[in-house]
This record gives sequence, C-alpha cells and structure tokens, in this order.
Amino acid sequence: MSDLQDLYQEVIVDHSRRPHNFGPMPEATHHAEGFNPLCGDRLTLHLHVADGVIQATRFEGSGCAISTASASLMTEALKGKTPQEAQALFAQVHALVTGAAPADTPPLGKLRALGGVQQFPARVKCATLAWHALQAALRGEKAPVSTEEGM
Repeated sequence: MSDLQDLYQEVIVDHSRRPHNFGPMPEATHHAEGFNPLCGDRLTLHLHVADGVIQATRFEGSGCAISTASASLMTEALKGKTPQEAQALFAQVHALVTGAAPADTPPLGKLRALGGVQQFPARVKCATLAWHALQAALRGEKAPVSTEEGM
C-alpha cells in the first residue's frame, strides 16, 4: 500500500473509532435522519445555521466504519460554510466517492480519504448517507432519507 493510501486509511479508522462532533445538539436549527438498510447504518444529523452560515454540526447514530467516518469528516468540513457552499461540497464528495470527480476538482483536505470508497461500489451508500441527510436537513425535509430510495 502506498504512503498516501496508508494515510487515507488512517484517517478513516481514526474518525470511525473516535468520531468528531458525535452527540446531540439541543440548539440545532435543522435536523435530518438517514438510514442505509443494506448496511444497517442509521444517523441523525443536526445543524445550527445562523446568519446564513453553518455554525455547528453534530450527528448521532450507529453505522459501519465508513458511514461513521464520513459523517465525522463531514461535520468538521461544514463548520463556517454557507448552505450553498455545503451543497457544492456535497457534489464534490459525491463525485469523489463515485469515481466521477474531474481532474480539476478543488482540494478536499481530509475528505479526500473517502475517495478509496469508489473501489468498493457497495460502500458508496455508506459513505454518502450523512451527505444525503445534510441535503435533506438543508431543505427542511421531515421524512428520513434512505439509501434505497433513489438517492
């Protein structure tokens, strides 16, 4: 395995074992639930949006290592972003994990670690669950999102 692959794997393992921003958020202004029946991943995403900016993010639930790491990395990446910037980030990450990212994709920092998922198509739904919950939360959707409903 290359040094870069080792680093990416280390990031995923760290965020899955010690997820950042894990737990409830009573002051959340936006919420969404997500479910991946294929893997059993379940999460609730909480956002606190004020003055047009995502001030804080947290998540709760349980899931596989990829799902947990993706949610953890996402919550870190969203702080300080506008909802529009969060939508653009969703598109970049989705393209990365599905193998559709153009060569000129802007740098994604630690989120780049999720790129290895494209080698395992069954795990793409695990990696994108939190991101689809993000979109649902930003749109104010009340129904839980599922990886099996045309995501």
